[in-house]
Amino acid sequence: MSGALKEVRNRIKSVQSTQQITKAMKMVSAAKLRRAQDAITQMRPYAKKLQEMLSNIVSSSDGEVSMDLAAERPVEKVLIIVVTSDRGLCGGYNSNLIKLAKLTINEKYAEQNRKGNVQILPIGKKGYEFFTKNGFNVINTYWDIFSGLSFEKVQSAAKYAMDAFVAKDIDAVEVIYSEFKNAASQVYIAEPFLPVQKISSTDNKRKSDFIFEPNQQVLIAELMPKILNTQLFKSVLDANASEHGARMTAMDKASDNANELLKSLKISYNRARQAAITTELTEIVSGAAALQG
Repeated sequence: MSGALKEVRNRIKSVQSTQQITKAMKMVSAAKLRRAQDAITQMRPYAKKLQEMLSNIVSSSDGEVSMDLAAERPVEKVLIIVVTSDRGLCGGYNSNLIKLAKLTINEKYAEQNRKGNVQILPIGKKGYEFFTKNGFNVINTYWDIFSGLSFEKVQSAAKYAMDAFVAKDIDAVEVIYSEFKNAASQVYIAEPFLPVQKISSTDNKRKSDFIFEPNQQVLIAELMPKILNTQLFKSVLDANASEHGARMTAMDKASDNANELLKSLKISYNRARQAAITTELTEIVSGAAALQG
């Protein structure tokens, strides 16, 4: 019986050690989340307004100026930017993003994928490892962006996509990421990046009439890449906040599960201890009775 008691004691110590780690990770993620949340909250209105302006410019041009980044053509080659995290222990965060990427490929670009014309540009180590391991055509230059997240690093990834699109090496670019709502809620999104989307005719928003000064062609050529850089940076900031929120929630649940397991183990320990004491008392009483006999 002492062996059983020792085993339960060891399990209790192990769970307590794990719980200390999960609580510490929860606190670290909460601190990182506050900074990441502030960053995306400040960025989002600016990025949204820029996106509206870009769509309006493209929709209002009516072919008056050449806009290579808005050129629509038959989609033969596709680039998919998948934003995951560098580290795990964040629940289903990474697996949901990878699942959405595979679903997008299978449902939207199945024909291109059969021809080997789908490229993956992973941002984040988890996505890079998965797509490399599973034989996808992976661009391995930008996966470590989160190791020192900055606008310049994200801009280099956006520039790669824009240059490839203008050169007609690819015909469409999609971004798959997690939009941050709150610590416990993320929305997994696959949205077009290139060509720049026009406002549809069914959209209730009125097209804006811009006055360009000094020159429409020059301004559009300068503005479009800058706005697209900002859009991708916004997506990465969303993903960064989502990752920390998902990890904080996962570690909180893990700590709660450890509490439940500790309660169960302590009950088992007390029962085993009572049984051991009862056995010892019975042996003592039996021994005393035998001596008296």
